[in-house]
Amino acid sequence: MPADRPAGRRALPPVRLHSDAELARDALGAPLLARAVRLARWAGPETRVGAGGELSDEQLAPAAEALGLSPDEDGRAFASEAWRIAVDTGLVEVTDPEDDGAEFGTVTAGGALPLVTGGSPQDVLALWQDAFDAVFADAIAPVLEDPGAIIGPDGGIDFDALGWDPEAETEFLDGVLGNLYLLTAGGTGVVEGQVPLPALAASMIVPDDMREPTDAVLEQVSDAMMRLDDQFRVLEPIGLVEYRPVDEALMVEEGAEPALPGVEEDVSRYGLVKLTPLGLYGVRNRLIESGESIPVVGDLAGKDADALLDGVAYYPDGAARAETAQWLGARAPLQAARELLAAARGTDPGAPLRRLRCQQALALAGPEAEPAVRDVLDDRELGGLARVWLAERGAPDVPPPPEAMVFWLAVDTIAAQLDAEGDLAEVQDLIVGLVGQHGGFFDAVWRVDHPATVDVLEAMGRLHPDKKTAKDARKAAFKARSRS
Repeated sequence: MPADRPAGRRALPPVRLHSDAELARDALGAPLLARAVRLARWAGPETRVGAGGELSDEQLAPAAEALGLSPDEDGRAFASEAWRIAVDTGLVEVTDPEDDGAEFGTVTAGGALPLVTGGSPQDVLALWQDAFDAVFADAIAPVLEDPGAIIGPDGGIDFDALGWDPEAETEFLDGVLGNLYLLTAGGTGVVEGQVPLPALAASMIVPDDMREPTDAVLEQVSDAMMRLDDQFRVLEPIGLVEYRPVDEALMVEEGAEPALPGVEEDVSRYGLVKLTPLGLYGVRNRLIESGESIPVVGDLAGKDADALLDGVAYYPDGAARAETAQWLGARAPLQAARELLAAARGTDPGAPLRRLRCQQALALAGPEAEPAVRDVLDDRELGGLARVWLAERGAPDVPPPPEAMVFWLAVDTIAAQLDAEGDLAEVQDLIVGLVGQHGGFFDAVWRVDHPATVDVLEAMGRLHPDKKTAKDARKAAFKARSRS
């Protein structure tokens, strides 16, 4: 695990964002923000608002018609929602009627309205982010069936009677969006497939070490799933997500709340969601504000090879390739190869993973890198990966490696994979394959002068599926530890 990653904190992958211009176009096309802009342009001296800045009841029908909607209950609700966004984002400015002793407040164009057509893409995105934050607040707000029941003696909201904890609700939805960010962006840093709503709800409820959820936990997951169904319906119009809601027929089939899907059942009926490119941008901003560090693919393109190999060390493979390709694209292949090989040297704990990332980077460098690779054939730390690179390209005149280099490379390779915290089955396959390739493997490996020899042998003793081989690995680890 990287030393700077706090225990228990999920590792958020780097992301490939669309350009600001593309994101700004998406922001202005988000249905809710587009409606808010239309209402801000519609509003004038005759527009009347209440004490909270809301449109008066008489204004809702004309506002709905200004949006091209029917002035029925749904149309008025859409207009009311869009107006709140216009107020919250500064597209309009309202005066409180209580300030002037009047029955209604007045409305003027807000400072944000000119930015819609005259601002930079960054201005538009800042406007959209404000709208997203306002919609987020709406999404976590409680549904008040009897508003009078939660008014305290002082006229304010009695949160105890409401049974609503705004901090806990914020933390829950932020956690959901953080997990959705992970599941949506995946290992490539770009928006991928849709996430089943039951899986997203389970990611927040089911403990990592629980192999078989109890009925009580499954009930909590079902409750969370329906809670998220309501919240994603609120978040979708601002352009944050693409959402397929829970099939309402399930409510009829199962009762008030549907049970979780069976193994053979169509999971899409239980809701599917993914972040849009704009949503990826918006959630990333919220995560950064909360203290997370989330790189953007391309951040390392202007830095040196040391920064590249250290930076991509714990990236998912797809994101690491994308970052490395950008770095290589800004340099001459031969010089880039020399810099990468120089940066890969070292005996520190992170060096094996740096060499692995160097080998992966060289795979993208092309045949022009060959002179730099041949220059390190006699290097103890780099000679093994150099031979692998040349052999993979069918290069002639590749000298066979000394036996000591073969086993040193085996230790280095396993150490890198262990540090990368990759798929356990893949690491086991690597260990089984290396042991099977070499007779007397452990008789030779415990003598390898590599800083990770003991740790690698101990890991092999834990991970090798064959009991006898695992025992041989532990014996070799003991010898290596005694030798050091």
